[in-house]
Amino acid sequence: MKILLVGDASNFHWTLAQGLRQLGHEATVISNGGGWMNTNCDIAIRRKSFGTVDSMMYLAKIMSLLPTWRNYDIVQVAGHNFFKLRPEKNLAIFRQLRRQNDRIYMGAVSTDHYYTKACFDGKTYRYSDYFVGDKPMNRPNYNTEKAAYLEGANRDANIAMAQECNGIAACLWEYYVAYENEYAHKLAYIPIPINLDENPLRNIPQTIEQVRFFIGIQHDRSILKGTDIMYDVLKQLQHDYKNECHVTAVESLPYKEYNRVMYESDVLIDQLYSYTPATNALLAMAKGIVAVSGAEPEYCQFIGAHNNMPVVNILPDRDDIYTTLERIIVQRNNIPQMCRDSRLFVEQHHDYRKVAQQFIDFWSK
Repeated sequence: MKILLVGDASNFHWTLAQGLRQLGHEATVISNGGGWMNTNCDIAIRRKSFGTVDSMMYLAKIMSLLPTWRNYDIVQVAGHNFFKLRPEKNLAIFRQLRRQNDRIYMGAVSTDHYYTKACFDGKTYRYSDYFVGDKPMNRPNYNTEKAAYLEGANRDANIAMAQECNGIAACLWEYYVAYENEYAHKLAYIPIPINLDENPLRNIPQTIEQVRFFIGIQHDRSILKGTDIMYDVLKQLQHDYKNECHVTAVESLPYKEYNRVMYESDVLIDQLYSYTPATNALLAMAKGIVAVSGAEPEYCQFIGAHNNMPVVNILPDRDDIYTTLERIIVQRNNIPQMCRDSRLFVEQHHDYRKVAQQFIDFWSK
């Protein structure tokens, strides 16, 4: 197959392209390199700023290349905002790509209208980026973010693409259930691909005298991801267990540097409000690092992972976070086996070649 992947999220499309090429397919990735993450792509289209001149140059480059993106068997866009443009412009480009190619699919890979709507329906999730139980999250721009996805151009473009595409591939349980009621007939859960060759298993120590915790902070998304709360708890733990743990915190490192630094840890602290381990956690697990993230019963049952679920699940509650991390420190002799189980989990569920084949099977229906 000849496949075009437009936009990216945390290196998802680039890793998928690597898997597709391993299976003998032709894959091209167009993206902005994930901004500060500086991830790989075949065709880089970067927006320098939102100033008038840079915006015009950015749009002009896309429109000049758009006629050449034709005659692909498959096009997949990363969500409804696959370019850094207004939603209605992305919709127009989506429709042009649909006319120029055989089939077009949408990846449910980030916050969008359907996910936000599910967050506010009061029944899909027990907690989310917007609510913990029935209590709204106390964070800046709460109402603005809510309105941005539940109303107006984002809503309209997302609905149009979902209705007009040939299929929707959701990479998390949260995104799958957000689309399930309306689009079950063309929806698939396909997990996040991880290149195991580029993330070799580290030398796991036989004994752990001091637990090395690692947390990555995205400055503009710290509250959204819950890292502000988790980092506070980590600092308290480091105070209470001075000799038994060490905390390394990094902020907005480029993708390759971030992965390198991660190898020097035993436990990764990831997202607080997730039900499913996402890219950050999976990259750590592939390296043989324990991930503290989302592994809620809904997700475990969904993928049938009853016997090997090495992800340490946490709830959005400071006491639960503290107790869970404290248990890891106290029971640190279990860490080496948890590290090996983590690698095995990624091999079983997220190997980029296996995931690429799942996409081929989905696209071929």
